[in-house]
Amino acid sequence: MNLLFCSAASNGAEWLAALTRALPAARVRACSHLPDEVEPPPHGIDYALVWKPPARLLRDLGSVKAIFNLGAGIDSLTGSGTLPAGVPVVRVEDAGMAEQMSEYVVHAVLRQYREFDAYAEAQRARLWRPRARRDKRGFGVGILGLGVLGSAVAAALQPFGFPLAGWSRTRKNVAGVDSYAGSGELDAFLARCQLLACLLPLTRETRGMLDRRTLAKLPVGAYLVNVARGGLLVDDDLLALLDQGRIGGATLDVFHDEPLPAEHSFWHHPRISITPHVSAVTLVEQSVAQIAAKITRLEAGLPITGIVDRERDF
Repeated sequence: MNLLFCSAASNGAEWLAALTRALPAARVRACSHLPDEVEPPPHGIDYALVWKPPARLLRDLGSVKAIFNLGAGIDSLTGSGTLPAGVPVVRVEDAGMAEQMSEYVVHAVLRQYREFDAYAEAQRARLWRPRARRDKRGFGVGILGLGVLGSAVAAALQPFGFPLAGWSRTRKNVAGVDSYAGSGELDAFLARCQLLACLLPLTRETRGMLDRRTLAKLPVGAYLVNVARGGLLVDDDLLALLDQGRIGGATLDVFHDEPLPAEHSFWHHPRISITPHVSAVTLVEQSVAQIAAKITRLEAGLPITGIVDRERDF
């Protein structure tokens, strides 16, 4: 069995070593992710394992059995327009990311609910100023996107007792979460979110979804947490609503351009907290174990999970 590995990440050697351990009988070939250096893949490749590959490489993968995307987000593939038709695309499911994402979002929720930013500001001003406790029943937390990661975040938040709501394209049944679905129920969902955590995939339908119109449906002073993709958010609309006091603040982990350019207004805005796309990083060993198990099932003619629905997700 022949595998082709192509990744724009800096830890390619770690991936290759893990793949060799997990699939010792396979022949793993690495190719450059740089567009100027890409050559057509050698004949006889059974599976391609890629992360942000050059479009030219994707065009030449029409004969492989499956393309594995080395991460949960597939937007780096969907925008290329060169994916071969008929080849299954498989995403990494969880592989340690759900726990990380849950930690991040729970921290952001508690930080806002307990008003730690206000206490930090008071500390800088040397002010001893206790704040009245907020009524938890009035601090609704909304999860935009109830896939694997969104559902895990909801489960992690449940012990804290916040009113939880979730929105997804189709209705989901998640314990302890009031479910909203489809465009007809989006406004009602947003209206109850004192804090909105975005975990949607980036698709044609969701790109730019967090714009002025959508964000203005949140209660006045609501807080935004985006741990999904930067392309979901219209940056200038968020900045305008922050400056108007319509949105109270935001924690942003993902951006249109990464690294975030030094001149971007997000860096210096007093009500925006930034992290460098660290809410959930792909864990190599767990991801490779999952990929190896799926390849083994495919070779045995068995079904696998994680196959991307091109009609819905692209």
